[in-house]
Amino acid sequence: MFYAPASGGVRTYLDAKHRCLERYPDVRHSLLIPGARLSQHDGIYQVPTAAVPFANGYRFPMRMHQWRKAIEALQPDLIEVGDPYLTAWAALDARRQLDVPVIGFYHSDLPMLVSNRVGHWLGSNAETYISKLYGHFDRVLTPSSLMAEKLIEMGINNVHVQPLGVDLETFNPDKYDPTLRRGLGLDEDTRLLVFAGRGAKEKNLPVLLECMKLLGPNYHLLLIGSHMPGQVPDNVSVLERFRPVEDVARLLASADALLHAGDQETFGLIVLEAMASGIPVVAVAAGAFNEIVPPACGMLCEPNQPDAMASAVRELFANGAKNKGEVARAYVENHFAWDKVVEGLMGHYQDVLGSSLPERVRV
Repeated sequence: MFYAPASGGVRTYLDAKHRCLERYPDVRHSLLIPGARLSQHDGIYQVPTAAVPFANGYRFPMRMHQWRKAIEALQPDLIEVGDPYLTAWAALDARRQLDVPVIGFYHSDLPMLVSNRVGHWLGSNAETYISKLYGHFDRVLTPSSLMAEKLIEMGINNVHVQPLGVDLETFNPDKYDPTLRRGLGLDEDTRLLVFAGRGAKEKNLPVLLECMKLLGPNYHLLLIGSHMPGQVPDNVSVLERFRPVEDVARLLASADALLHAGDQETFGLIVLEAMASGIPVVAVAAGAFNEIVPPACGMLCEPNQPDAMASAVRELFANGAKNKGEVARAYVENHFAWDKVVEGLMGHYQDVLGSSLPERVRV
């Protein structure tokens, strides 16, 4: 259900995997997503699902039998589940009919999200639910070691880390736009910082705004995405809406650094996209950032401390920000290209299929 017109990292992963697996002659990859009506195009199947009001195109599946029937009709050799809701139980139900393995990819920290939005008491119930659901899968994948450790603490076994990747052609230093600064009314000497994503609570945007107050007029922050704050300092500009990926890539490549204060990121794909665009990162030493931002590619600072973030920004530009951006691009090329990521994913598929690996694999 995370696949929607304005969705982020999970849809990026699914689309990239679908494209990469098309080049494997012995693999048929089918993607089941919620849609307005039953349809199929290029291996992407839409299952009729009601839209969630005021949710940017998201749809929430409510009828398990529709999804179970759609899965069974495809006769897969392997099922990968991408969300922890009704479709996950439909996949497990289909397994009984098909006798095939089911992998669960734990993309989002559901107990944390529930605790943030509803309260800790319900977050504890969410942990019990996740423990029960993911205990049924033949293998569980997570995008970071942080997430894997959380699942293991919940008593879930057979957990493996499978990082996500970046489209190196889309996110590329060559997308630099020399007109961006002029459009923002900035001098050439002004350091342009950028953040792209949803303005959700866990992104800690107030920390960014306080940081910009401390940095002053020699620095400017561009906020890109939905639900951004309405009141911002003079050295902050807002592009308040969902932007096509090509536009985000242009804006990232045209900035001097990415600024990210979120302290609960399960992976942080926008950070890798910025690094692929040839710019360094200033983020907090929390969540998955400790795993994906080495010192040569940026700066990590204490979470929820605007003054610490401002100091990290100043230190970045005092010690060769441009060089760190070049190193960041090379680092992502070596570790997070989608082809390399999908090779690792195929290894997981082959492991769970074992000796039953058919000549042609249907996922």
